[in-house]
Amino acid sequence: MEILSKLTAAIKRFWKFLGEDSLASWIANVVVAFIVIYFVVYPGLGLILSTSLPVVAVVSGSMEHHDYSFNDWLNMEKEYYVVRSINKENFEDFRFKNGFNKGDLMVLYGPEPKNIKVGDVIVYRSMSGANPIIHRVVSIENQTNEFYFRTKGDANSALDANPVTEDQIKDTGKAIIRIPYLGWVKIIFTDTILSFRR
Repeated sequence: MEILSKLTAAIKRFWKFLGEDSLASWIANVVVAFIVIYFVVYPGLGLILSTSLPVVAVVSGSMEHHDYSFNDWLNMEKEYYVVRSINKENFEDFRFKNGFNKGDLMVLYGPEPKNIKVGDVIVYRSMSGANPIIHRVVSIENQTNEFYFRTKGDANSALDANPVTEDQIKDTGKAIIRIPYLGWVKIIFTDTILSFRR
């Protein structure tokens, strides 16, 4: 009982410290927020969304449509999609038909490979193991119940070099929600850490 009362008193002191207006308190708040997000919120979100990677920051401009309207962008790209039997009406039904930007945060859902459709934006692990890649599915091949996805960044001039296998998406998923700009937090944090390592 004495241990419990000491623990309760320590928690109250720490909670009061977090509410103070000091640099040490601010740093402690950041550390506590990081721990809660990384060890509670992130895994919980992954469990709900069936993926070990429930959110990703977009770190490249490969899906940007820049300042083009949807119609202007599609008119420039239509020859590429028409040969793959993707017309304007199809594209208008695609999620993120206007692409998205570097610095956006994407929320992912981990569907079964058989439930991924042309037009879905998926995240996959590259063969080199670098940052996950987030591109649009433009065609799907089913070879003896094994799915292969051909992908392309909306702003890229060619397909990604290799088909994406089921193994490359088993712990990722498809993008379902876009949160503009929030990914810059991760990008700036990562760039700052990398600059210290150099």
